[in-house]
Amino acid sequence: QTHTADRQLEQIFIFISTVHLEIIHSASLLPQLNHTIYLRDCHFQGPHIISVSSLSTVGLSCVGKFRCGSSSQCISTFAQCDGVVHCENEEDELGCVRLSGRSSVLQIQRKGEWKTVCSEDWNNWLGISACKQLGYSRFWLKFVVFLSVVLFLCTCSSGLVTTLKCLECGSRPQYSTRIVGGNISKPGQFPWQVSLHYKSEHLCGGSIITSRWILTAAHCVYGFEDSSLWAVHVGLTEQLIHGAQSLTVESIVYHSRYRHRGLDYDIALMKLARPLVFNGIRPICLPNYGEEFTEGTMCWISGWGATEEDGETSVVLRSAMVPLISTKTCNQPEIYKGLISSLMICAGYLEGGIDSCQGDSGGPLACEDSSVWKLVGATSWGSGCALRNKPGVYTRITKSLSWIHKHMEVSIGQSGPELRTI
Repeated sequence: QTHTADRQLEQIFIFISTVHLEIIHSASLLPQLNHTIYLRDCHFQGPHIISVSSLSTVGLSCVGKFRCGSSSQCISTFAQCDGVVHCENEEDELGCVRLSGRSSVLQIQRKGEWKTVCSEDWNNWLGISACKQLGYSRFWLKFVVFLSVVLFLCTCSSGLVTTLKCLECGSRPQYSTRIVGGNISKPGQFPWQVSLHYKSEHLCGGSIITSRWILTAAHCVYGFEDSSLWAVHVGLTEQLIHGAQSLTVESIVYHSRYRHRGLDYDIALMKLARPLVFNGIRPICLPNYGEEFTEGTMCWISGWGATEEDGETSVVLRSAMVPLISTKTCNQPEIYKGLISSLMICAGYLEGGIDSCQGDSGGPLACEDSSVWKLVGATSWGSGCALRNKPGVYTRITKSLSWIHKHMEVSIGQSGPELRTI
């Protein structure tokens, strides 16, 4: 499907037809701020992870430039995504492709700016290559090759842009029915929901985003770095049921800017040791860059968390519909007193009664958009559970898309258990 777009003269135009591809091979307690706690069971303890991010190199020397994480070298933003490797580990040629807006318009980064991709002579091979740059395949065509073809096709007499879909996602059976105050979920109602078990016990929730990747919260994995102690259970509605699909974890990564007992950058990825088979379970779609989800939009939360504050986790998967709350409202003095950053999104009822709780952490805040389900948030924290003026707080996924896709891209072809920060 095509969409007319405003163009700048320097934009790159390539697309001619839509490419639809399915590439599936491929708590600790916080400081006591009104009893603010992580929404995770707190009785699991373990060694802390030493982040390998280069904290000592953070300074003013790279202001307005791109920092190579592997060597702390600073390069011009014009050198980023130019098809020439300047950083030791090729970081400057990662994250050079993105999908933008509700229509999933393809854009590439060039000379420090994002350019809309549009034009003649587009083909499926280029579509597959673009999806690989986003991490949707085991097999990777390096950006330098893709860029050389894109720049060659730099005319656009039609002035049209095209949407790109790399993975069939966000679909589920329809339900007529509507956690704390929530309902018991039906089989298949949330086919992207997973239960993350640490040492054979449910610890957190998560969401399937591809056949190899699970998205969850950083505070779920911080201090629990041994991937061999984790198992991902999919297709579950009851925790004690036998025969559900259980998969081992190959590697775990949390955001390098996440800090223990912190609130921002509460996001992590688990890479499965083998791909999921989508036979009843399905991935949820990631939102695109620039997508907005407005206040009052009704979305769903789900998980096996406690059904009351300080209670036991639920044996059955529960779910509830909650409205999104604006950051301005959520930062009011009677609510969260300015604690909500642009990296977070609030959802719930200010009167209380329905909320996520301990054990739901990392699970999905899923919103339906034109019959497609998108992962708008990951359960992060809150003050108590289902209290008045204390709605749930979720990691805002649109603010972490670059991090997600960069890690998926750089991990293509890698194997072996590890935990890293990027």
